[in-house]
Amino acid sequence: MKTETLIYIILAGIVAILLAIFQYYNKKKSISKLDMLFCFLRFLSIFSILLLLINPKFEQLRFSIEKPNLVVAIDNSSSIKHLNQDTSVINLIEKLSQDQDLNNKFNIDLYTFGESFKASDSTTFSENQTNINNAFGQLSQIYRETTAPTVLISDGNQTYGNDYQFAATTYKQSIYPVILGDTVTYTDLKIQQLNVNKYTYLKNRFPIETILVYNGNNTINSRFLVTKGNTTVYSKSIRFSKEDNSKVINFTLPSNGVGVSSYKATIVPIDNEKNKVNNSKNFAVETIDQKTKIAVVSDFIHPDLGALKKSIESNEQRSVVFLDSKEIINQINDFQLIIVNQPNYKFKELLEILKKENKNHFIIVGTKTDLGFLNNSRQDFLNEITNQTESYQAELNADYSPFLVDDINFESFPPLNSNYGRVSFTIPFDPILNKSVNGISTNEPLLVTYETNGRREGVLFGENIWQWRAQSYINSKSFNQFDDFIGKLVQYLASNKKKSRLNIDYESFYNGSSNIVVKAEFFDKNYVFDTRETLNISVTDTISKENKTFPLILKNNNFQVDLSSLPPSYYRFTVRATRENIAKSGSFQILEYNVEQQFLNANVTKLQQLATNSEGKSYFIDNTTSLINDLVNDNRFVSIQKSHKNIIPLIDWKYLLAIIALSLSLEWFIRKYNGLI
Repeated sequence: MKTETLIYIILAGIVAILLAIFQYYNKKKSISKLDMLFCFLRFLSIFSILLLLINPKFEQLRFSIEKPNLVVAIDNSSSIKHLNQDTSVINLIEKLSQDQDLNNKFNIDLYTFGESFKASDSTTFSENQTNINNAFGQLSQIYRETTAPTVLISDGNQTYGNDYQFAATTYKQSIYPVILGDTVTYTDLKIQQLNVNKYTYLKNRFPIETILVYNGNNTINSRFLVTKGNTTVYSKSIRFSKEDNSKVINFTLPSNGVGVSSYKATIVPIDNEKNKVNNSKNFAVETIDQKTKIAVVSDFIHPDLGALKKSIESNEQRSVVFLDSKEIINQINDFQLIIVNQPNYKFKELLEILKKENKNHFIIVGTKTDLGFLNNSRQDFLNEITNQTESYQAELNADYSPFLVDDINFESFPPLNSNYGRVSFTIPFDPILNKSVNGISTNEPLLVTYETNGRREGVLFGENIWQWRAQSYINSKSFNQFDDFIGKLVQYLASNKKKSRLNIDYESFYNGSSNIVVKAEFFDKNYVFDTRETLNISVTDTISKENKTFPLILKNNNFQVDLSSLPPSYYRFTVRATRENIAKSGSFQILEYNVEQQFLNANVTKLQQLATNSEGKSYFIDNTTSLINDLVNDNRFVSIQKSHKNIIPLIDWKYLLAIIALSLSLEWFIRKYNGLI
């Protein structure tokens, strides 16, 4: 407490005493007990009021010791078990967690990583993919402003994601890799990579590219085979040597039947080869009997046209052709969907033919669209003409019912240029996206679909959708999310199927190392998404005849079930609603492939480089005795003493108010009781 405040308190006490004596002073030689009580109560009231005004405070200083964090990041992928390192890892974790010196110096935090990154003190070594760089990205957010040396326990084999070798540029902590696995180089043959399209067309030949790699010093002969069931459909003799240790084989196979065809590529193992799992790779191709042809009609060049072509043709089942408003007239029946970009009076004949032929089409309305012409040629919607433009962002309509729409973070996308003014529909429509300005919804449609007279139509009230595709890549490091969204929209508009109350989204086949997620939507009789329904999926293995039933979990605006636990096989399934007699069936195949079992050795070079870049040190799992000593004795990692200063009032104002009220009340009641009032 400051000296100045203490003086004020003393002066307040003196003033309170003087005022109390002054009010009850008389010329009698002695003062009565009653007057003394009144004097004391008045002193208490005045002194409390003055203390309330002075509000005396004092500082409370507390000290605490903050230890640095020791992060232990553990590779939880199945490659650790495949390399027979799981027991060694568990023993090392126990050793680090229970060491007294480490616990005295650090706060030890355990994390596991593989496909996902999470805080955990248990390991299963069961994850099918490894993304080490993602683990460092997550840790950089958690320990951004703290000291956190990191022990990375891994074989260094990453199956997807950015290269982690230079993670030290963003993760500003010292990294101590503990290298798992054998560093001895064995003679090995493997299929390094196999490239093939997911789709082909009936009576065509589809291309395959295979990269074969040999590790060894001797010259060997082997054979590369591709089999379908028990039939060999391709074979080639291969010769490797120490100098000529890789081969690229390009060939084609015929597609003679509609549906999914499974194949197995194999390079015949050599004698005494240690890892034979990476000698084979399964793949599948779906053969379809027709290709969806889409015409994009525009009389001027715009970046949106290229973005739409890229997104639509990301699915091999679809092709895009660019035409102008005159060229399309004689070819209109060659296409399943017509995309009309910013129509004007030159499109009059085209729009009349689309209506007459009852053809599905999609219209893009932008700043160059002739709204007067469009209003006169359309009867389903009208644009208010203001001759002004506005930029609108997208807001997803979670109740959209015709097909499944995933939220790909539309609100982060740049605004589209659009015409300012209301749009009024004369028929029922389903908005996928609504307009918003500065985060405020306008309840105006931005992207809609509707059905009329048996045909499907869509309208986008904005241009520069190419910026959305670019932003989607920035958000997810891939075009896949945006391309899938456009693909679903095009698939719906190009089809003439009727609405269904139960929609299912799944792939015809899955790789054994990928997530197997089946999605579904259920709608009530008014085609409003129904969250009250319970959906179950019954999955039957067609080979073993084993049947399993799983519940679908409500997540965001759809139901989902993760079937990644199913072993490779061919499955038939039925999704059924429990409250109503509605069900849908389908089938898919899980291919046998585990990318984590393709590795034979630890990636020593990258892990050692990672340690060097981060000013850390690498250790082999069989020689970690010095790891603890190095961490404990490193002077860069020291505890920090922190002080916390709190300013606390001497007396809480609530208590002072209570004392004032109590003393004044007592004085009043005593005076009243004694007839002095």
